[in-house]
Amino acid sequence: MAAVDDLDEVVEQLHLALGEFMKGNPEPAQNLFSHRDEVTLANPFGGVAHGWKQVAETMERAAAHYQDGDATSFEIVAKYVTNELAYLVQVERLKAKVDGGDDIAPFALRVTMIFRPEDGTWKIVHRHADPITTEQAAESMIQE
Repeated sequence: MAAVDDLDEVVEQLHLALGEFMKGNPEPAQNLFSHRDEVTLANPFGGVAHGWKQVAETMERAAAHYQDGDATSFEIVAKYVTNELAYLVQVERLKAKVDGGDDIAPFALRVTMIFRPEDGTWKIVHRHADPITTEQAAESMIQE
C-alpha cells in the first residue's frame, strides 16, 4: 500500500514536474497521472478530458502555451490520505511566457487533485485547476 510519506514524495515530484510544464514539457507531469480509462483532467483552458488518451493530449496542448517558465511556490491548503485514496488542494504560483509572448508573466492556479495507489505508487486520477484564487462576487458566475 502507498503510505502518507509516499504521497509527500509524489507531491514533491509533481512540483518539480510543474516547473518543466512551464517550460513547455508535459512529460514529467504526465508520468505522475494514471494512464487508465477513468483518469480525468479539468484544466484552466476549459472542458474535461476523460481517459488517458484525452488527458495526455490535453496536457500536451496546455504545455505548448508555455515557455521559459517555472513553478515558483505552492501553498498546500488541504491534504487527506487513506490507504486507498488521497486528495490535495493547493494554490500553485507559476510563471512563464504565454503563447509566444516576450515577457514572463506570473499567475496562480487553485488546484484540487485526487490520487490513488497504482502498482505501488500514488497516481493522479483527477486534477482540476482554475485561476480563481481569491473570493469572487456572486455576479462573476453569470455567463452572458
